[in-house]
Amino acid sequence: MPLHRLFLFLLAMTAALSAALSAEGRAEPLVIAHRGASAHLPEHTLAAYRRAIADGADYIEPDLVATRDGVLVARHENEIGGTTDVAQRPEFAERQRTQVIDGETVEGWFTEDFTLAELKTLRVRERVPGLRGTAHDGRHEIATLDEIIALASEQAACTGRTVGLIPEIKHPSHFQQIGLPMEHRLLEVLAAHAYTREAPVVIQSFEQANLRALRGRLGPSHPNIRLLQLLEVPGRQPGDALAAGDPTRYADLMTPAGLRDIAGYAEIIGPWTRLLMPVTDDGTLGTPTPLAADARAAGLEIWPYTFRPENHFLPPALREGDDPGTRSDAGSVEEIRAYLALGIGGFFTDDPALGRRAVDAR
Repeated sequence: MPLHRLFLFLLAMTAALSAALSAEGRAEPLVIAHRGASAHLPEHTLAAYRRAIADGADYIEPDLVATRDGVLVARHENEIGGTTDVAQRPEFAERQRTQVIDGETVEGWFTEDFTLAELKTLRVRERVPGLRGTAHDGRHEIATLDEIIALASEQAACTGRTVGLIPEIKHPSHFQQIGLPMEHRLLEVLAAHAYTREAPVVIQSFEQANLRALRGRLGPSHPNIRLLQLLEVPGRQPGDALAAGDPTRYADLMTPAGLRDIAGYAEIIGPWTRLLMPVTDDGTLGTPTPLAADARAAGLEIWPYTFRPENHFLPPALREGDDPGTRSDAGSVEEIRAYLALGIGGFFTDDPALGRRAVDAR
């Protein structure tokens, strides 16, 4: 076996063992960089991913959307008016439009209306400028999945430790309906890189149908790839259910029967944090819900999202002062540790350095 493939194989086996031990509670939970180190740098940029790895992230997360020419790029949404300078670019003014995505009317500029070459002329902006600084606006371009994998491979070689990828397929039913399905293309890109043929990969989605289809296509021939079912507000519907006229809601997925069904095609659930432990009226973290115990009973790991250090996102009891944009590092670490006590196997955070501090303090 060539040395570079042996190196990747050993990294993958180490990561797989770590994940297995984590599931049994005998290893540390995984720190997942939510869109990179997005508390410090514009999300989904190579700079944000590079810092996340330096800050101790075990996995980096690219949310994936498609360009008009079918290239997978990292954006939280296919609407890019709020995260790039496209609104200030007169040559693209006529691209602004309104469309319905997952039952919601959205106005703006959409990645599926641009080629990759056109998107590469744009520059990224901070998504929540009212809470985070904008000093890095205009410095970074939109990253492709290929570029993110190359970065992970480079950093794994430099640091000697595995950097997993946890891509999320955004709005899969929408992209299928407009002739730009992402699932096949994602598997093609992963297979094209030596790194992602061996390193740990977790594919996630808020929809079920595409994960079921991926399970059927992956089989035992891709042991490094696992699947994660994302869960959100109970009253909302997955996009595929909505498109099919199916009444299924996330509340149905979170019942014991629903979780057993998920376990038939996925290994992990990714619930919103408050679905595991809500915030009480007095601003503290309340009694855990049955979700964690029910998920474990179904054989599922639990990787909740998203821990953020700004007051705006924290339970009131863990904030520092009254300014929504003020960081409470100690409060964020305390919040993460409260959820770690539930036995989670990993977690998404905008600040991997704080996530690493919370895990290492155990």
